[in-house]
Parts: sequence; structure tokens; C-alpha cells
Amino acid sequence: MELLFVMLFGIAAGLAARYALPWRLQHGSMLVPAIGTISAAVVWLALTWLGWAWDGGWIWVVSIAASVVVSVGLDLLIGTLRNAKDAAMLTSLGA
Repeated sequence: MELLFVMLFGIAAGLAARYALPWRLQHGSMLVPAIGTISAAVVWLALTWLGWAWDGGWIWVVSIAASVVVSVGLDLLIGTLRNAKDAAMLTSLGA
């Protein structure tokens, strides 16, 4: 049940990153929320396997913070790469 809740926080982090950052027109509407969800779940599972207590506070803080960092980082990376590739394609088509 806790995994479901941490994944919901990951969705919220991904949605916040999608609408707070400038590259939202460069990728699909569900990409960044999916990245936030997956990263929160993977970090939660990894910390659980490392023996962190699921009812402790730090597993929540680390999992949600990781989903925020990964969502923001990949949103910026994907948007920047997409803009660069679109500009290169536009230049090659115009030449």
C-alpha cells in the first residue's frame, strides 16, 4: 500500500515538473509524470531491499526527492535535446 502512495507522490512530482518547466511542448503529456512515478517506485523498492523501514520517514523523503530530481533533470534534458535535434533537422531540410 505504501508503494502506491509513493507512486502517487511521484506522479504529482512529475506533473509539477511538467507544468513548471519550459519544455512541455517538446514531449508528450504523460512522459514526465511517468518518469516521476517510475523513479519513485524504483528508489522505494531499492531502499526497501536495502533494509530501510517502510514506516520510517527517511524512505519517504528520499523517494520523493529522487522523483523530483529525476523528473526535473530528465525534463530539461529531453527538452534541450529535442530542441537541438529539431533545429538540426530544420537546417538540413532548408539546405
